Amino acid sequence: MTTKPLARRTVLATGGALGAAVALAACGGSGEGEAASSAAPETSAAPESSGAAPAGEVLGPLDQVAVGSGVVYDGPKVVVTQPVEGDVRGFTAVCPHQGCLVSEVTNNEILCPCHGSLFSAEDGAVITGPATTGLAPVTVSVADNQVVLG
Repeated sequence: MTTKPLARRTVLATGGALGAAVALAACGGSGEGEAASSAAPETSAAPESSGAAPAGEVLGPLDQVAVGSGVVYDGPKVVVTQPVEGDVRGFTAVCPHQGCLVSEVTNNEILCPCHGSLFSAEDGAVITGPATTGLAPVTVSVADNQVVLG
């Protein structure tokens, strides 16, 4: 049985695909800056598949989500904010820059500790990069003074 030599194009394409896979793996979060869980509530679309909890999951008590601040949940990877009294919003807690988990919410700004991106606690928009896109909205609600996903 004879073996057929590989075409140069096949070798280059395979090598390129492997190189891209290694580069993507290297860009993934290292776990540094992953925030601890906390609380909070209400806004937008379904969470991304990266560790998102199922709809209906209770995240925590509303009173843990201070006005002008928020809580980062690392289990479902959701950040819940309360920009003004009674207005609870949710966003994915995964930074779109390189996949790090945001760490805190202060002064209505959500901080990613890995590279310093800041996002608005009101709409998830980028305030300061290097991230070029905002945090995706996640639907949250408040029931019986508990923040609920979905």
